[in-house]
Amino acid sequence: MWIVEYRELIRILTVSDLKVKYQSSVLGFIWSLLNPLLMMLVLYAVFKNVFKFEEDNFALYLLIGMVSWRFFANSTMSAMTSIVGKPSLVTKVYVPRQVLVLSSVLSGFVSSILEFSVLIPLLLFFGVDLSLNIAFFPFIHLMYLLLIYGVSLILAALYVYYRDLNQIWDVLLQAGFFLSPIVYPISIVPEKYLSYYLMNPITIIIEAYRESLLYSQTPSATGMVSVFVAGGLMLFVGTLVFRHLERKFAEEI
Repeated sequence: MWIVEYRELIRILTVSDLKVKYQSSVLGFIWSLLNPLLMMLVLYAVFKNVFKFEEDNFALYLLIGMVSWRFFANSTMSAMTSIVGKPSLVTKVYVPRQVLVLSSVLSGFVSSILEFSVLIPLLLFFGVDLSLNIAFFPFIHLMYLLLIYGVSLILAALYVYYRDLNQIWDVLLQAGFFLSPIVYPISIVPEKYLSYYLMNPITIIIEAYRESLLYSQTPSATGMVSVFVAGGLMLFVGTLVFRHLERKFAEEI
């Protein structure tokens, strides 16, 4: 399997992506923490004081949603340009092109783990009682990775041919931010739209993060199965699209 055969290259590219992401910044990785924290403060002021949300631990509720969404948004945006951004590995040597996408997604995966790790002290500081349900976190995160990688394969392949895709995806991400339960509870979604709203696997994933980390609850088994199925389906579709379009990558780059 190509993942095993090229595991060392995947590791090197992942580390390289992380270094490029943080080495030119004075604060480096700290910006990855400051960004969601500062955004959380703004959203907290708006949604807590203006809309009068009564959610317990609302600041942590927001922060978990923000960090969860950043994993999806940052990874897909970065992975979209992974093929075009490394032309020499596409035109001059042979490596499975999925390696480039996977390494980019894994870079986002590592960043998200570091961001989530900072949440644990904050949860304890604010008096959240952590339970054994926190053990569900790795499974949730891996299922999320599966989903993101599938989406990234499609985006990376399409971007080789359509360079305006990054602008379109940026708009869709902004819409997706407010169509997911990041800054508001699901309870405000009208009942007649709830079934459609829950078809979004990211909604289920964010709620699963909150259940295991914030509320000390066991994530819904039905929800987890549906997310696993959605991730597997997205990976399957993404692989098909990628393999179909990669035949002319070298010509288009």
